[in-house]
Amino acid sequence: MTTQRFNTVISKSGTRTFIPLPFNPNEVWGVKQRHHIRGSVNRQGVRGSLGSDGVQYFLPLGAAWRRGCGLEAGAKVEVVLSPEGPQSELLSPDVTAALDAEPQAKAFFESLATFYRNTYIKWIESARRPETRTARIKEMVKLLKAGEKQK
Repeated sequence: MTTQRFNTVISKSGTRTFIPLPFNPNEVWGVKQRHHIRGSVNRQGVRGSLGSDGVQYFLPLGAAWRRGCGLEAGAKVEVVLSPEGPQSELLSPDVTAALDAEPQAKAFFESLATFYRNTYIKWIESARRPETRTARIKEMVKLLKAGEKQK
């Protein structure tokens, strides 16, 4: 997974403070409904999901986070971002094949927060017998297609 590193200036529009991204995450990390990320801004840890105004993607920065880091709009920052959680290309082949066969389930899986993706994968990986694993993968796909965040 490609980590993105760049320098920029924190922006503000109305009450929203954010970091505009100089790249399109759909092109770099694959098309997803929502991009959950982890990384740092001036070496201060950051996690969250990216926003978009339809033209550009950005990383929203909440007031509490900014106060804790001493950063405000206009500050020059060094940013390091990467996708968070289990990504489709890092999943086991049987899970990847099941998600690839059901685009609706795959899209929903990729839009989930890391906690929910991890929960599904841990549930599948904890199966002791191959037939249990297969049954869990099928059930996961069924639940994802129905829009269920967790088992």
